Amino acid sequence: MRPARNTAQRREVIGVLSRVGGFISAQELHALISRDGGRIALATVYTQLKALVVSGDVDVVMTDRGENLYRRCVVDTHHHHLACRRCGATIEVDAPDLETWARQLAERHGYGDLRHVLELNGICAACQST
Repeated sequence: MRPARNTAQRREVIGVLSRVGGFISAQELHALISRDGGRIALATVYTQLKALVVSGDVDVVMTDRGENLYRRCVVDTHHHHLACRRCGATIEVDAPDLETWARQLAERHGYGDLRHVLELNGICAACQST
């Protein structure tokens, strides 16, 4: 796969995601960019986010409503997330047994270039106590 070009729009999306720190929707990201004076179409934001997810520069999780939320990746290696359905708090989790199982399953069925996403969600301890 060809590396994505480092366009002004890409830099703008990465810059805002880096400042926000947490997960944010494409619409919220677009609004922040626009508020800061950036001129980028919402469709372009989606295109850039898709490319950044594929490249591993951005993490994505899906809400209960089916909306994708994005954030600048803070871990350089393949990982998964455990997210709170109420407040959105998210932690990275390492799952070596899952990785072994996925690789073995792909090999057993003759698949190569395996990619996967695992989303775990629940209610965090702080939200359970409220």
